[in-house]
Amino acid sequence: MAKIIAVVGATGAQGGGLVRAIQNDAGGDYRARAITRDANSAKAKELAALGAEVVTGDVDDEESLKRAFDGAYGAYCVTFYWAHFSPEREFAEAGNMARAAQQAGVYHVIWSTLEDTRRWIPLTDNRMPTLMEKYKVPHFDSKGQADHLFADAGVPATNLLTAFYWDNFIYFGMGPKKGPDGRLAITLPMGDRKLSGIAAEDIGKCAYGIFRNDGQYIGKTVGIAGGHLTGSEMAAAFSKALGQEVVYNAVPAEVYRSFGFPGAEDLGNMFQFKHDFNDYYCGARNLDFSRSLNPELQTFETWLERNKARIPVD
Repeated sequence: MAKIIAVVGATGAQGGGLVRAIQNDAGGDYRARAITRDANSAKAKELAALGAEVVTGDVDDEESLKRAFDGAYGAYCVTFYWAHFSPEREFAEAGNMARAAQQAGVYHVIWSTLEDTRRWIPLTDNRMPTLMEKYKVPHFDSKGQADHLFADAGVPATNLLTAFYWDNFIYFGMGPKKGPDGRLAITLPMGDRKLSGIAAEDIGKCAYGIFRNDGQYIGKTVGIAGGHLTGSEMAAAFSKALGQEVVYNAVPAEVYRSFGFPGAEDLGNMFQFKHDFNDYYCGARNLDFSRSLNPELQTFETWLERNKARIPVD
């Protein structure tokens, strides 16, 4: 009998990649249970067409999660900070998933997490502004702060450190834009430091690799990435893929924080953390390890070639 992996956020970037990885593995011993708030959505129906079981569940509703996790071998747990911009709500959602997994008797949980940056940059450290009175990088800190919830609940869990989505160049407005001089540029506050990144779908494939290792990574924190590139290296790859020059506009973190779009301060602090603690951050996301989990792991160049037609160029 196939082992069921229940996937929270199955219609999203990470969860959708995992559901597809499971269902596309024709000879595998696993079957995906796609958890979504709307089982009748177009994306949910696409997953059902792949053969996935689609069930209704909500990360804000612990009882619905317990039902969705029932009988599952594994569960992939992820939160959705950018849907509400609330660290406290994200922490509560992690607690709901941890308790539901414990009550359902799930054998292996993968918790999609990030660092609590306050371990490196205390709130008293004025090199980086404190946000919401309690955080340095809210969408990082709330996840890292929640890591212990799974252990406290007695859930066998793997903490999975993810990386910058290259898909942000398509969906989050980070793609090349024309400056006053008419030149296309990508703008990041990374100086000459490397940015760890990954194709969103590869997060799901790596997670599937962890599940397939049958508990080897329970109790461990592991990190994944598809590449570590400087802004200049990314700009050069864009230039080659798009067939027109793209330059790298390196701005200070304080300038990025001032851009004014929703989450700009959070992201400015995030990039500053990645810049200031670059050796740690990239080192925690090992490329060889990531490829061992997912032999089809895309490089940035490969991802660009496959997605260049989808990247808006302003």
